[in-house]
Amino acid sequence: MGRVTVRRPVRKITADGERRRPDSLAAEEPLELRVGGKALAVTMRTPGHDVELAHGFLLSEGVLGSREDVSTARYCDGVDDQGRNTYNVLDVTLAPGVAPPETGVERNFYTTSSCGVCGKAALDAVKLRSRFSPAESTFAVKTDVLVRLPDRLREQQKVFASTGGLHAAALFDPDGELLVVREDVGRHNAVDKVLGWALQSGRIPAPGHGLLVSGRTSFELVQKAAMAGIGLLAAVSAPSSLAVELAEENGMTLIGFLRGDSLNLYTGDHRVLT
Repeated sequence: MGRVTVRRPVRKITADGERRRPDSLAAEEPLELRVGGKALAVTMRTPGHDVELAHGFLLSEGVLGSREDVSTARYCDGVDDQGRNTYNVLDVTLAPGVAPPETGVERNFYTTSSCGVCGKAALDAVKLRSRFSPAESTFAVKTDVLVRLPDRLREQQKVFASTGGLHAAALFDPDGELLVVREDVGRHNAVDKVLGWALQSGRIPAPGHGLLVSGRTSFELVQKAAMAGIGLLAAVSAPSSLAVELAEENGMTLIGFLRGDSLNLYTGDHRVLT
């Protein structure tokens, strides 16, 4: 497995002078995802929880609906100049009867750590329709529970504490318990890892849970939550206009600027109890 952090020397300059010291950086490496031996996408990610990442990615693309849809997931090929496995190529074998990804799912180019929909083969493949309706979610949570979530998330961001360079995502219940926390250099990768965990745990669809993200909310994060049947998405930072439109269209609750003792409620007021 690749390294989660990398130590590099740094020259630190302050008003009091300068000194050299080692610094911890968040690792970023490519992961090539294959389905049935056929290359599907390459994403830049922080190594770790790659099988979850693959499950979450395929769920959010509409390929998977349950853990039984995957037969095997294994590392293959991908060796360095010394013949050691880089663990940067993962091949997923779908269960018999599960349809392979449609052409529109394929990426013409690699996806960066900041883009979850870059390189889609067709624009109409960007906007997907979930097999699980998030509008049917009866999940509701009190505001005093919501405002405590960012601090709880930060407490579990172990790699962020040492590098300051990772996004995080978490699945939580109505009492504010964080069921799973995942970190990654990419926002969409962190969410995919969380959704992959939920899929492998038999928790998809997840109408009884909320999704929390440490950064801003873009279109693809709302889409991923919708594809998992999640009715509430909360973010520490701002949403984009298209994220709000998509959340409203899917009957979801979208929360932004969840900081301190306040929050902005953009859609789905009925799931937030004051």
